[in-house]
Amino acid sequence: MNVQIETRQSDQLARYLDLATSQLKLTAANMANVDTPGYRALGMDFEAEMQAAMAGVDRGEAAGPVRLTAVDGLVARPDGNNVSMDRESLNLAEAQLKFKTGVALLRQENQRVLDAIHADGK
Repeated sequence: MNVQIETRQSDQLARYLDLATSQLKLTAANMANVDTPGYRALGMDFEAEMQAAMAGVDRGEAAGPVRLTAVDGLVARPDGNNVSMDRESLNLAEAQLKFKTGVALLRQENQRVLDAIHADGK
């Protein structure tokens, strides 16, 4: 039998990991379309999405869809595509770091819960 114990912090970290994953997927989609004529890079406001996700955890709501926006200020090529591989590479590295941090924090939270469960046996 596998019992899952959730805490407020583990729920928050799960949402954080979901957002980091969304950012990774979005960046991958932008990179995949670097040669698609007329494609416009999409982005997300990670901090705003995180605030909304934390408020949702506090209210007991399910995670909502991530709001995507067109990225302004990028130089478009003659074919109308404005994907910048330099920008996307930086976004990819940042999203990977966020994801690794979230995994490390979730491991710590799980260990904290396990330590609390086993504290009576010591």
